[in-house]
Amino acid sequence: MSGTRRHLTRGVAFAAVFALSACAAQYRTHGYVPPEEDLQMIVPGVDTRATVEDVVGIPTTSGVSGESGYYYIESETRRLGFQRPQVVDRTVLAITFDPDGVVRNIATYGLEDGNVVPITRRVTETPDSDIGFIRRLFGNIGGLSLANDDL
Repeated sequence: MSGTRRHLTRGVAFAAVFALSACAAQYRTHGYVPPEEDLQMIVPGVDTRATVEDVVGIPTTSGVSGESGYYYIESETRRLGFQRPQVVDRTVLAITFDPDGVVRNIATYGLEDGNVVPITRRVTETPDSDIGFIRRLFGNIGGLSLANDDL
């Protein structure tokens, strides 16, 4: 077999392997939910917020008010080829506390318990957000009046 033909055959084989690997699903796990063995060590009505932090760690998400609860979230997404990632599994562990900081309840929720809620950070846009800092700083230079109109 000639050198050119051998390189062409290798190139076609490489392209075929690359094309087939692009069709394989890729899975990605993001977040953390403590294992069941660790959760068994937490007793509702007895353990406190500090105990939960020692046993399973500090969560990345907590309730809107600081006393409401801790939420541990783990999501698994699947990407197939060039398609958008799709959430295939999501687990939310909610540990709620009473006003004194004692564990009230431990509950686990999955996709089957409700809709997929995208976990994103929202940013409020202001009308002048597209104007640069320097432009805002010097924007009023021509509009200043040094004359005293009250006299």
